[in-house]
Amino acid sequence: VKVVKYNGEFNYSKINNFGVQYARGRYYLFMNNDVELIEPDSLQELMGYAQREDVGAVGCRLLYEDDTIQHAGVLIGLEGIAGHAFVGQQSHGGTYFNRAMVTQDLSAVTAAVMLVRKEVYEKVAGFGEDFAVAFNDIDFCLKIRRAGYLVVYAAYGCFHHYESKSRGAEDTPEKIERFNREIGLFNLKWEQNILNGDPYYNQNLSVKDGLFNIRNIENEKIGQPYY
Repeated sequence: VKVVKYNGEFNYSKINNFGVQYARGRYYLFMNNDVELIEPDSLQELMGYAQREDVGAVGCRLLYEDDTIQHAGVLIGLEGIAGHAFVGQQSHGGTYFNRAMVTQDLSAVTAAVMLVRKEVYEKVAGFGEDFAVAFNDIDFCLKIRRAGYLVVYAAYGCFHHYESKSRGAEDTPEKIERFNREIGLFNLKWEQNILNGDPYYNQNLSVKDGLFNIRNIENEKIGQPYY
């Protein structure tokens, strides 16, 4: 085990890119300091897909402390930009067609727990350091998709994720300003993806939340994100 210390200002992308410089393996496992293993075979589940030549990144199911869903994949265009599917729902039987328990290709997954092959990471030049806190993992996944690889949500890999436990909420003027700046940057960079709609999410479903409800055609026109 090699432990290295990053001493700069908090920037999630820079921290991950910094750590990679010291890694010697063929696979990189990105993992937050606020996750806790639930399913003992989780890493085996992720590795099963990461070894495929057509797969670029693999994420997993993350639960809050009360065992409701924190992450079951990312939907592009959700609430005007991007967000997690089925937040706050029960994993088993509590989601649309039990989809949270189905391993599937998606546009993006969170890097709170994400497995990536070294060659894919290098091909897309790692995490974009302009995204210090928000959207860096989604930007990373979209770059992977643009490079021709699949992004997989491995439903049977499972951890608790005590979201932002060490950093705290985005509740100061400085954090809010930074968050809004990163929203603007993401919208500018991936505007066409947002306008086109997520290819893994039916356009007849609402983008007001991640619960896969039917779109209200009166105030949610297809091809126009909800704000």
